[in-house]
Amino acid sequence: MELVICNLSVIPVRKEASDKSEMITQLLFGEVAEVLKKDKQWQFIRCLHDDYTGWIDEKQILVISQKFYQKYEEDHHSVSLELTHAVMKDDRGFPILMGSTLPCYDGLTLKIEKDNYIFNGFASDTREIRDRESMVEKICFKYLNSPYLWGGRSPFGIDCSGFTQMVYKAIGIPIKRDAYQQIDHGTNIDFVETSKPGDLAFFVNKEGKVIHVGIVIKNQQIIHASGLVRIDKLDNNGIFNTQTKKYTHQLKLIKRLF
Repeated sequence: MELVICNLSVIPVRKEASDKSEMITQLLFGEVAEVLKKDKQWQFIRCLHDDYTGWIDEKQILVISQKFYQKYEEDHHSVSLELTHAVMKDDRGFPILMGSTLPCYDGLTLKIEKDNYIFNGFASDTREIRDRESMVEKICFKYLNSPYLWGGRSPFGIDCSGFTQMVYKAIGIPIKRDAYQQIDHGTNIDFVETSKPGDLAFFVNKEGKVIHVGIVIKNQQIIHASGLVRIDKLDNNGIFNTQTKKYTHQLKLIKRLF
């Protein structure tokens, strides 16, 4: 099994083996994937954090050894909580984004194979989180006003399920990539009135297909990526846009994951 790691700020994962193909998701710094097949400069990969598959350019990725991956699996629990912050390598820095994985992080240095990096920003050790309910709202608000981007997973462009996935990553709960996959996580909550901050709310189109997801916050509100990451009212009918005064999404159900 050949494994690769993202050692750049962020790279696109595409539907087809072409720079012109649509971006279906992204890999952030420190995330690992398995190479399933190759086509010239392109590699078809499976993202190990959510099993999502797609094509990446081999020039944007670093092959890692099984020995390093074993250590990575034991120690990769830290996640950057900075919107953007530089990591330093060989006296040169480049930015990484919120939600990036910090492999083998000791609070100041991290390691990818033989390369050492310095990161002195704010990070969470997901093994030590005790109060997920209060933390989830703090993480959500960091993404507020981030522009919507199909396939995006960063504060500079994010889609609805990318947003929920990244918030949950920051509190140490791995979930799948797309809304229709995420709905299989957790337990059902019957009414909006009994939901609590951090619950996931799912929405359907006229055909009943799950097309949208957001995160419940206090006062029967929802934070979600729709045009941008925004806050709207939530009731048992769905999302009520506070600007247009109209319902925009039909509620399917609410799930609790912690």
